[in-house]
This record gives sequence, C-alpha cells and structure tokens, in this order.
Amino acid sequence: MSNSQSENTMKHVTPEEGQSANIIVENIERLKELLPDAFTENGVNFETLRQLLGDAQVLDEGEEKYGLNWHGKKKARQIALTPSTGTLLPCPEESVNWDTTKNLFIEGDNLEVLKLLQKSYANQIKLIYIDPPYNKEKDFIYPDRFQDDLSTYLKYTGQVDDEGIKLSSNTETVGRKHTAWLNMMYPRLRLAKSLLTKDGAIFISIDENEILSLRAICNEIFGEENFVAQIVWQKSKKGDSKLVAIVHEYILCYAKDKTQAIESGFWRTRKEGVDEVLEKYQTLREKYGFDHSKIRDEMMGWYRNLKDSDPRKAHKHYNWSDERGLYFPDNFAGPDDGRDSRPRHDIFHPITGLSCKKPSTGWRWDEAKTNWALSQNPPRIHFGEDETTIPNRKSYLKETALEPFNSHFYQDGRSATLQVEKLLDEGVFQFPKNTDVLAKLINLVTKENDLVLDFFAGSGSTAHACMNLNHEDQTKRRFILVQLPEILDESKNEQKSAHKFCKINKLPTNIAEVCKARIKAAGVSLLEQHPQSVIDIGFKTFKLSTSNIKMWSPDHTDLESTLLSHEEHLIGKRTEQDILYELLLKRGVDLTAPIEKREVSGKNIYSIGYGALFACLDESISRHQVEDIAQALINWYKELAPASETHIFFRDSAFNDDVSKTNMVAILEQNGINHVRSL
Repeated sequence: MSNSQSENTMKHVTPEEGQSANIIVENIERLKELLPDAFTENGVNFETLRQLLGDAQVLDEGEEKYGLNWHGKKKARQIALTPSTGTLLPCPEESVNWDTTKNLFIEGDNLEVLKLLQKSYANQIKLIYIDPPYNKEKDFIYPDRFQDDLSTYLKYTGQVDDEGIKLSSNTETVGRKHTAWLNMMYPRLRLAKSLLTKDGAIFISIDENEILSLRAICNEIFGEENFVAQIVWQKSKKGDSKLVAIVHEYILCYAKDKTQAIESGFWRTRKEGVDEVLEKYQTLREKYGFDHSKIRDEMMGWYRNLKDSDPRKAHKHYNWSDERGLYFPDNFAGPDDGRDSRPRHDIFHPITGLSCKKPSTGWRWDEAKTNWALSQNPPRIHFGEDETTIPNRKSYLKETALEPFNSHFYQDGRSATLQVEKLLDEGVFQFPKNTDVLAKLINLVTKENDLVLDFFAGSGSTAHACMNLNHEDQTKRRFILVQLPEILDESKNEQKSAHKFCKINKLPTNIAEVCKARIKAAGVSLLEQHPQSVIDIGFKTFKLSTSNIKMWSPDHTDLESTLLSHEEHLIGKRTEQDILYELLLKRGVDLTAPIEKREVSGKNIYSIGYGALFACLDESISRHQVEDIAQALINWYKELAPASETHIFFRDSAFNDDVSKTNMVAILEQNGINHVRSL
C-alpha cells in the first residue's frame, strides 16, 4: 500500500505529551464545563466570569484579602502549574523484587516527581505523610527556580555542569527564612492535594518554627473547612531551655474533603492494650468454656496484678462475659438534661418477672430499641440479682476496641533512632520518625490496597511502618517514597567506615541511599522474624532525569544542524525499558503495571498494563516485517481485550520509509486500533 493510496498516518508524540500533566489546561477545561458562557473564541471573558460568580462574592480590586502573603507567592503558585519535561528512569539493579513488587522508591527532587506522578496517580493516594524540613538553622531548603525547572535538580546532583549555583542551609543571615521555606512548601502541597483520593488525607510533621505558616497555606490549599486536627506529639519528658522547655512537635492533618473522609467510616484507632486483654480472655474461654463466673474471677485477679501504668489495666471494668464475649455493664440512663419526656417504659427482670427499678432521668433507649436488645441471644442488657437494681446495657470490648485518635499523645522520640541504628549503623541518620506512630496514622485512614505517599522520605520510616502494619493485619497497602539524594557529611562517613559494628557493606553517601538501605534491611529483618509472612517487602527504584524524548529546541543561527540533530527523536544510550516507563508516566499508567514481552520477526513487542499500551521500540523495522509485527500486535490486543482504547508506540526512525509507516497504521486501524503513535 503506497502513501498515496491511504490517508492513514502515524502521529508523532507532541512536546506537550512529553510533559507531565498540565494543570493550567485541566483547570481551564473544568471551568469551561462549569461556566461555558465565560469563554469566547478569543479566551476567557473575565467580566462575564465575574458576573457568573456574582459580584457580591468577588472582592473589589483595591480591597485587601485575608490570608498569608509573602514575596514569591505568585511564582510559587506558577511553579506548581508548570509541567515537568523530565522522566523517571527505572533502576532494577537498585530495587528489591522488581518483577513482583507494588511499591515505589523514587530518587529525585520531589517537586518534579510530584508533577510527573500527576497523570498516573491523580486521585489515587489515600494517605500522604511528610516530614519536611522544620526550617531550623541547619535545615536544607531546596531552592526551586521557575526559570531553571528540572535543570536546578540536575545541577545539584552533579548530572550536568555546575554553573556556580550555590545551595546552602537556611540561616537567619539569609534574611528571608520564612519566605524560602514557604516558596518550597507551597507548590508541593498544591500538587500533593490533586493526588489524594476524595476521602484521602495528609499528615505533616512540623514544629513551632513554621506551624503558623504551614497552617495558613494549608487553609488556602485544602480549605479551612477540611482542617482535621493539630496533633501534639510529646517526644520527651524534659527539654533544655533557658525559658520554657519545648518537649513536643506537631502533626497537622487536613482531609481533601472532610465530608467524604467522615463517610468513609475509618478514622478510628485501636485502643492500647485491647488486643492483649482479649487474648487473655480467649485463653480463659478455652480453659473454662462458658463458666462465666470462673472467667470473671480470674480476669479480675489478672487485672489486679497489673501495674497502674500498664495500658491493659485501663480496661479492668471489662470483667463480665457471656457467649458473645467480654463486656462491662454500662449505664444506659438518659442524660440529666431536665427533660421529662425521656422513655420510662418497664423492663422486667428475667428471674423475678417484676418491673426493674428505673433511673431518675429515664432510659437512654426507647422501648423499641430496648425490646431489640432483649431479643438478642444472649440479651444485650445486664440485670442485677433482682428487680431492685437498675439494669445496664452490655458494652462489649471487641465492639468498642476502636476510638478516635487523640489530639495529644506521648511517644519517646529516642526509640526511632535506635531502630535505625540497629538496622544500619550508629549515627547514619538523625531524627528518624517513629514507625509505631506512623503505623497508627496509616491504620487510621487506609485499608487493603490503599496507596501511601511520603515525598520527604528521609530514612524510610513510612515504608518501614507500612510493611510492619501489613504484616500485623495481613493487608497489602502500597507505598511510594520520594527522596532527594542530599549529600551526607563525608567526614562522618569516614569515621563510620572503620566502625566495628557497621551492619552494611557500603556506607551511603546521600540520604536517598540511606532510605533504600533502611527499607531493604527492614524487609529482611521482618522476614527473618516471620519466615512465613507473604507481605511485599520489595520496591521498584526510579531516578529523576531528563526525558527520553528530545524536545524541539531550534538553534536559529544554525537551523540546518538543528534539523539534522533531530532526525532521531529519542536520546541515545537510553534503553527500551527507559522509554517504556516514560510511556507509562505520560499515558497515566501505574508504574507497577505489568510489562510483558514477546518476540516477532526478531523484534521485541511489549504489552503494558494488560493491553493499556503496546510498543515496539526496535531501531529498525523493514517493509517486509511490518505485516508480521502488526498482526502479532492485533492478536495480542484481541487476546487481552483491554477495557479502554489502547495506544501503540513505535520509534519514528525505525521505519525505512513512509510507505512502511503508513502500511503499519493502516493494518492496525483496519482492526480497530486507532491510536498509533511514533516517538
């Protein structure tokens, strides 16, 4: 089939498709759907838009608006809206269980990474936890530069020549301490919000240095109505200070949509000590059967022998039992609010048959609910020896084991450091977060298969907590970690290299390496302790880099050389795997989606995500190979029968001539595959 015989052509991937999600364009499209009258063929009619919104809701030009403002805020907002032209390069050699894991570790600047994740993970993350720099004197603040974009990161990590860029810790001599921190945090939080599910939430650790600023920008980004809590984490009993000892920090929590979060039915944490009490009760059930009198006597004796500080002793009132389980007789009298209309129906004693004594304030339950409780087997009402005692409702421990998370808690901060040192080495990472605390936060919001994101990953405490929790309740939560390869102090590394207690062969040179080493060690330790566990302890490693696809950047002084250099649209020395994963990113497919390979006519063809994408990235496809490759792709497509329309990608330079390319498109389109693109 010649080019003149068919109008079928293979479209190039555009520069825009080589970028991350364009949030500005998406916002405009949403606005067009909501308010089409505000748009003309020339763009937005802002006067009409103001009228549609209602003048009363729009501030006058000269009116001051309540909120937090600082130098660079507009630019920070613009940075969040500017797409990334980078990609994530796969690193199987630095991964664990590459072929099977559903977890991700991404090394790179989290601003660029958050942009790149938008297409694949928008509205997919259930929980975000971050522990950003607190903006203390020695905290590293990464200087995002709107004009440099990805190149700032590349300069910092030594991937391109340094042109004098200087990165330093924040000190008061900078003169704009809060401004630099806000400019760093603002775009990242805006991008983070779009990744959350409708009922998702973000938890942010912070201290007194920036808690006010953080809450102000979170109110703006997430909405003050979606504020959940400002949790106080007391990390020690005493502190050093000339005035007031600061022994706590904060965890700020916002929901993406508080109403949706409430309707999700989660947001409960297990009471401390409950599981141990229920385990003790179960041993007594196995020992005494349904002899509830003996069970009660032994439970009460067990409680008495516990120390007052033991969390199990807080449940000592749960010492009665029946066939349903351990309970305590709880008051169900109506509240003393002065109302005379409280239910005052008769409740008859099961032995004497007489009406039981009523509380002076009446019953909390109406007659219908009381009758329901009495009809259950066993009944859910506890009676005294006779009718002279006011009955109680049975409160079962297994049914009341969950409670709201407390806005204040104590957890010694030192144990987290010891945990990391046990896995790696002494002093390898300062101030890691406590995995028990993070596990409680994760458990508070997430369930099976939910995604957890930490884009200030540090030593990897979030991944460690996730794996521990998955083992405890046999679930499959997934994690995505992002960490900048911030350089560690080399002098300290030299000291540690001779340390006789060093637990890892190669000492990490940057924080990203610490994080990977810690996750690996935590997974190994978990399986050593629990060899039968089937949890996912692996992670796919990716590294931020420039796109595999060359962007058109003409040199107007030498257009001929520019055209020749762009004959090949893909960057040299990149592998087929590199290109495949960029296709996943740019087409919005999960980075852990399966990639299958088949060989046809000596060429590799790939199916990504069970047929969501297909690709043949060979550097040469001759005219006589076109039909065999096309037919193999068609057969595979029919075999997988993907739910949505598939896309097929080829190297543009692979085809010997336009006839071969046109024939490939024609054959595929005749079989219902209409999205054929060249790279």
